[in-house]
Amino acid sequence: MTSALVQQAANYQKRITPLLAIAVVGGLLMLPVAMWLDLRSLSERILRLQANETGRIVDVMRDFYAKDVVARVQGINTAVTVTHTYKSTPGGIPIPATLSMELGKLISEREAAVTYRFVSDLPFRSRAPHNLDTFERDAIQILRKTPEQPIIASAGSIFDRQVRIATPVMMGSVCVGCHNSHPDSPKADWKVGDVRGIQEITVRQSLGANIFAFKYLLAYMALAAAAGSTLIALQRRQANLIKAINQELETANGFLTSVSAKLSKYLPAQIHRSIFAGQKEAHVATERKKLTVFFSDIADFTATTERLQPEELTALLNEYLTEMAAIAHRHCGTVDKFVGDAMLVFFGDPDTKGVEGDACACLAMAMEMQARLERLNLAWRRRGIEHPFRVRMGINTGYCNVGNFGSDDRLDYTIIGAEANLAARLQSSAEPGKIVLSFETYALVREQIRARALSPIRVKGISRDVVPYVVEGWAGDLAGRSMVIQEHVPGLELFLDIDAADELAIESAKRHLTEALAALDSRRNRAAA
Repeated sequence: MTSALVQQAANYQKRITPLLAIAVVGGLLMLPVAMWLDLRSLSERILRLQANETGRIVDVMRDFYAKDVVARVQGINTAVTVTHTYKSTPGGIPIPATLSMELGKLISEREAAVTYRFVSDLPFRSRAPHNLDTFERDAIQILRKTPEQPIIASAGSIFDRQVRIATPVMMGSVCVGCHNSHPDSPKADWKVGDVRGIQEITVRQSLGANIFAFKYLLAYMALAAAAGSTLIALQRRQANLIKAINQELETANGFLTSVSAKLSKYLPAQIHRSIFAGQKEAHVATERKKLTVFFSDIADFTATTERLQPEELTALLNEYLTEMAAIAHRHCGTVDKFVGDAMLVFFGDPDTKGVEGDACACLAMAMEMQARLERLNLAWRRRGIEHPFRVRMGINTGYCNVGNFGSDDRLDYTIIGAEANLAARLQSSAEPGKIVLSFETYALVREQIRARALSPIRVKGISRDVVPYVVEGWAGDLAGRSMVIQEHVPGLELFLDIDAADELAIESAKRHLTEALAALDSRRNRAAA
């Protein structure tokens, strides 16, 4: 299922990648095209608007000229008079200021994009005062000081905007003579260049009117939104597919973890770790290495099986092997196999501390195993086991073939060779509760232990005599590692672990041992009498 999902995701990615590339490239290319088309459309729209407004203003001016100028001077016998009261004067035509004001009214009569005003804060007394807003009043004051720079202001709402431009109306020589002598003029000291008022042009533009000028950009944005929505949908689908793959992988990883945990109970810890780390290949292959081999066997195990029920024996043996295997792992030994009550452990592959280090680690493991077994025996006796286990142990150092043995279908990681057989033979020659070493191992650890040589033995496959060495304890300061005194014979059940005893337990042991010695002396005296 997982492989199918992974293949589906790969195919999906293969299809979508070119589409994404095309969409990105197309988007990058189409954006400037859409902007150019919209700018062209906006320019054309503005030009049409300007042409329409210009035409409208020209029409207004032509109509005003035809009605208020030409019509007034045609068919009259009087002289033409230029006056601001031209409408009430026969043959009168407007002066420039009046012309501007009248045109402003006509141009601004209807709601249009462009309006025009000709205003002043000093109109003739015969005219109604001009209604000036803040912008116009400020513009007049500023332009009288600096007439060179027009005043521009923009305003409006979010839906429309307007721009107002005010330029000065400056007095010429003719205007000065007229205004200074006219009885309705509010001021009689005008000079050439004075600013009488302003002419104001206001341009209005609704934002909504230009929205469709950006039709190509809007279309581009719509396409981009559609493409983005499609991409989100595709990514969501991809995310769901990846989520499904991750769930499948989690399930598979959980299964593999479970299988790995189960396999670890059938393989040496180092081999299991090496296989799952990819350091070991699962094929038939061996190599020759110098190893330290440990072999142990329970003495009189057959007799023990006859005294115990099968369930009780199974629980007892499993407890023993579990404890011994844990000690082997602590000392970095490779637990090769359990053969009934026997146990084979070797040091030097796949991890090694060097030949001497491996031998020392193996010896330390064996010593700890014997000490732990004594504590187990005490616990088992308290549970009613009259004759618990006593173990013989043999250790040898030498070259062995180590690796995967078997067929292409079934492999066993183990060791073979005469040196492995010698470890088993040394074990069989040991007394229960003792550890026997070969000379090769003894030579590597002799500075750490006290040992004595036994009678030479002959081993099948080895041409020379083998001199075993029985371990009697740690040497020198190392003797302080563990001190256990025990004896189990009819009438005597003794177990004393000095390392585990505190001061109170030591005083109690002294008192009971003293009482035991006194009782033994008393019995001997009575027997002598």
